[in-house]
Amino acid sequence: MKKKNCILIKLLDNYESYACQSLLACFVVLFFLKIFLGKFFQYSIPWSEELAIYLFVWFVFFGACYTCRIGAHNRLAFQFKILPRKMAIAIEVFADLIWIIFNCYFIYLSYKFILIKMNMFWKSHTIGIPMKYFYVVLPIAFLLMTIRVIQINYLNLIKGIDIKDVDVVEVEQTIESYEKEDKPI
Repeated sequence: MKKKNCILIKLLDNYESYACQSLLACFVVLFFLKIFLGKFFQYSIPWSEELAIYLFVWFVFFGACYTCRIGAHNRLAFQFKILPRKMAIAIEVFADLIWIIFNCYFIYLSYKFILIKMNMFWKSHTIGIPMKYFYVVLPIAFLLMTIRVIQINYLNLIKGIDIKDVDVVEVEQTIESYEKEDKPI
């Protein structure tokens, strides 16, 4: 039973990554089929390009959620190095609070747009699916980003686990490996 719980926790902890991988694979395959069929068989799947574009948009939004998950979202942080540690933390928390408020407001606006203002007859041109099914990524993505920002702050402030930007970690590991081998950088 514990192994099933472990798999479930891993799945829930990385669902943005899995969504990004799946969406990337789907839209790359669609574009490949479009190019391959057009080049060698003079045939085109009429809906493939439009669907690939919508999948790409979903990929971008889930990618933004994933960057929040791993603490790699764009943020100006160099100014925090000259500030005292507690003040830097307070400013970061304040900035994240503003981000959470913005996300909550955007969730409200997108929910209102999709469910109240959007006409059910607005359909995609070639697929014919109501556009609200494509736009539903907006409240989902901003809700996930909000959850991940709260999670990162909880881990950092309450648990004391510092989630570092993956690029910074990779650079630090590279520098450490060179230092172990006594090679100049």
